[in-house]
Amino acid sequence: MNRLKGPDLKDLKVPPVLRELFQDLRDRRLLPLLALVLVAIVAVPFLLGESGEEEGASSSPTLGAMPQTAEAARLTVVEAKPGLRDYRKRLRARVATDPFKQRYTKPVLKGAKLQSESSTSGGSGSSSSTSTTTESSGGAVVESPTEGGAGAEPGGGSGGNGSGGGGGGADTPPLTLFAFAVDVQYSHTEEKADGSVEMGAPTKREKVKPYTPLPGVKAPVVTYLGVGTEAKTALLMVSKDVTAVFGDGKCVSGTDSCELIEVEPGIPETFEYGPNHVRYKINVLKIVPLVSGHL
Repeated sequence: MNRLKGPDLKDLKVPPVLRELFQDLRDRRLLPLLALVLVAIVAVPFLLGESGEEEGASSSPTLGAMPQTAEAARLTVVEAKPGLRDYRKRLRARVATDPFKQRYTKPVLKGAKLQSESSTSGGSGSSSSTSTTTESSGGAVVESPTEGGAGAEPGGGSGGNGSGGGGGGADTPPLTLFAFAVDVQYSHTEEKADGSVEMGAPTKREKVKPYTPLPGVKAPVVTYLGVGTEAKTALLMVSKDVTAVFGDGKCVSGTDSCELIEVEPGIPETFEYGPNHVRYKINVLKIVPLVSGHL
């Protein structure tokens, strides 16, 4: 009887990867740890299965414990009460008030002052005052400085309130209103039908106030509006009948044509005005502050 011959074990070869892995584990002395991990992997499912059965058996309810569990379940149930909460309970801590009754008082304006009073020193008998200046395009408001206040006497007392010594207060000084005017010189050049050019004599106007047309009402080429930044330039509103502007002035407003121009004193500006194309040469000579009134 012939026997089947199987593979010879001597001819079997271990793959190089496994052989190198085994040699590395052996050199690092990790073979016992690997064996312990394999044993744990196999034994853990059996241990967990036995512990689950024991817990299931111990957690089975007994006859004596059933009434206690039912009692606990009954106490945790809350009876539902559908509906809105009574607003009286929600607002019982609030106090009812009349919405039409005024509860806030008006501000007390008696004794309030816009300007600070002048302070006096009692030791030397001298007093000092403050002044406030507000500039705008058309004018300014300046508080007039006073020495010793209104009705001050040489002895340091104030005649307005009849109190002596340096502790007496002075009345608020009056306000002086200022407006910025300009001195202007202008002339015009007109071309006649025969081709000749007629030049007019220069004219000078002093202390021209804001909102005054120049050269005049009959030919309002520009209108003086006021002063610019720090009162160093003059603002001129250009008429719609002006067709061209020549000079070094700064156009402040306008896209297609300049509507508001800012000029410096001493630098002339030429405007071509009207259908006859008359050219007006306007020169702002200087800016002059004027007292326009008192408050």
